[in-house]
Amino acid sequence: MKTKKILITALAALFSAAFMSGCKDDNVAKIGKCPTVISTNPANLAVNVPLTQIVSVTFNEAMDPATITPAAFTLLSPGSPGGRVDGSTRVEISGTLSYDAATFTMNFTPSTKLASGATYTGTVATSVKDVTGNALQVNYVWTFSTGALVSPTVVSTDPANNASGVLLNKVVTATFSVPMDPLTVTATTFTLKQGATVVTGVVSYTGLIASFTPSSPLASNTTYTATVTAGAKNVPGTPLANDYVWTFNTGTSPTVLSTDPLNNATGVALNKVVSATFSMPMDPLTITTTTFNLKQGVTVIPGAVSYTGSTGSFTPTSALIANTIYTATITTGAKNPAGLAIAANYVWTFTTAAGSVPTILSTDPLNLATGVALNKVISGVFSEAMDPLTITSANFTLMIGVTPVLGAVSYVGTTATFTPTSNLLSGSTYTATFTTGVKNVGGTPIASNYVWTFSTVAPLGPPVINLNSVARFGIIAGVGVSNNAGFSVINNLDVGIYPGVRSSVTGFPPATIVGGALYASDDVAPPGTAAMLLQAQNDLTAAYNTAAGATSPAPAVAPADLGGKTLAPGIYTSASTMLLQNGDLTLDAQGDANAVWIFQVGSAFTSVGSGPFPSASGGNVILAGGAQAKNVFWQVSSSATIGDFTHFQGNVLSLSSITMNSGAVADGRMLARNGSVIMTSTNIINKP
Repeated sequence: MKTKKILITALAALFSAAFMSGCKDDNVAKIGKCPTVISTNPANLAVNVPLTQIVSVTFNEAMDPATITPAAFTLLSPGSPGGRVDGSTRVEISGTLSYDAATFTMNFTPSTKLASGATYTGTVATSVKDVTGNALQVNYVWTFSTGALVSPTVVSTDPANNASGVLLNKVVTATFSVPMDPLTVTATTFTLKQGATVVTGVVSYTGLIASFTPSSPLASNTTYTATVTAGAKNVPGTPLANDYVWTFNTGTSPTVLSTDPLNNATGVALNKVVSATFSMPMDPLTITTTTFNLKQGVTVIPGAVSYTGSTGSFTPTSALIANTIYTATITTGAKNPAGLAIAANYVWTFTTAAGSVPTILSTDPLNLATGVALNKVISGVFSEAMDPLTITSANFTLMIGVTPVLGAVSYVGTTATFTPTSNLLSGSTYTATFTTGVKNVGGTPIASNYVWTFSTVAPLGPPVINLNSVARFGIIAGVGVSNNAGFSVINNLDVGIYPGVRSSVTGFPPATIVGGALYASDDVAPPGTAAMLLQAQNDLTAAYNTAAGATSPAPAVAPADLGGKTLAPGIYTSASTMLLQNGDLTLDAQGDANAVWIFQVGSAFTSVGSGPFPSASGGNVILAGGAQAKNVFWQVSSSATIGDFTHFQGNVLSLSSITMNSGAVADGRMLARNGSVIMTSTNIINKP
């Protein structure tokens, strides 16, 4: 409490003196306008101040630069006793003093780094004055402390201590705990030795990492010792406490573990890909036709070399010669990624199988054949008897695009056959293949895969109608979508309305959409919904017009009542209404899964049925002969009605509204251009 009393008394005296004397500005006395110190850097009582700190003092107003002299500022540090009136053991720090008129700041730059773990006292003397001659009223004094001395350390190395299998082209690194002085990280303070022998190399330093790059690859299976000496120092100049030493061992030379064919193998296939597997990963750039070759006597066999995993492969350009000895060689040019080569050339021999190479004489269908029947059995005739165990579904395949066709493979005489499990698809291109897995009775395979293609007959009926973007919808309407009663379900399709808005969609729930979503023209999320719906309606209009204008094959006049009829694929037209009432309508694809039906309805379409489901009185659409609902199109020029408890098939493209009566189920789509789609009670729409 005594210290506080003295301080208060001193401040009172200073205030009184300042008030009585005053400070002038433009030669006019203005009490209380004396210059003062408003901030310092470091601040009073600051700790852990950097040793390279520039000390600054900021005043409240512009100061006279002529008064910013060495006598105006002192910085004292701990030292030996000497001459100070307070009897302290402090030494004055030398440095350079400057003044920044723009910020009213005086800066003191010490001539040398500050001492670590020391307390410094800064004093601004009353000799400093502002530009009008007003002096600082009392010395300004503050203290701060620098950080304690902490030695840097090596926190990690690469390779780690006692590491083994190190690559021969390894760059050795050490990571420090703090930034180091790059001038102290040199070939003198960072060394690598093999025993007592110094390894030559280049030392570099970036960030916290020192790197030693050997001038040449390291020796294999050898122990090395790396050292960072205490001569390495951090930026303030503090060295490592002790030398840091670690060791590591380099890897061994690669070897050839196995070959295919084995050394001295016999009966080797004439289309054999020769391979060698190494004991470790290799540098792919060193596995080439120069380092991996195949010879027949002194004749070099042309071929291509590849490398995957740890295996190099030589693929001859053409089939090998029967009953002939071949010599394969891996040279010492083959190296691992560290640059270490195999110890010596690796050489092995093998003998090919005797006999001729089988070929395919003919196929059915022929290559590039068109108009192939959908029930076609695919076959190939060989030039000689084959091993039946090699004529399998793995070696005789049929594909449509990238999709395998299921079927059964058989072999009789010299003919292999592929019988598809179901009819082929019309209007499609198929690819048949015999692989090199097929072999003759002597074990010799065909020289290369035999591949041919053919196309099936065009689909029955008219070309399919492309729904484009509207195909995603099970329901789309112009003005309204409603579910009047019951738990209706739309499976794996979306529901949309355009230009109608979401408020025009009712009954959802209890109606649900499984595997799809509901979209309206006024939805703000997801972005672009309105544009998506507009495109769908445009695509619906285009599909509607295409169906209405279809003329090939020539349209047949539809009977007044489709009930009880069986119709082949084609176009069926009515200038007025079309009715499905007295019995069910059967659509027979005659084995063509791509067969298409288009019903052109000049006015309204109505299917009539009554419970229980399925409708006992008719009105159902039945698919036969492989027909698919997705290929049935009902183009209705006004409105369509799907009868009570009927099971309906196909895509309804209606100009006006569509109504599904109670219990009606549809495998297809209800697409209304201008009107509404109404589900009366517990209706189901499945994706066709």
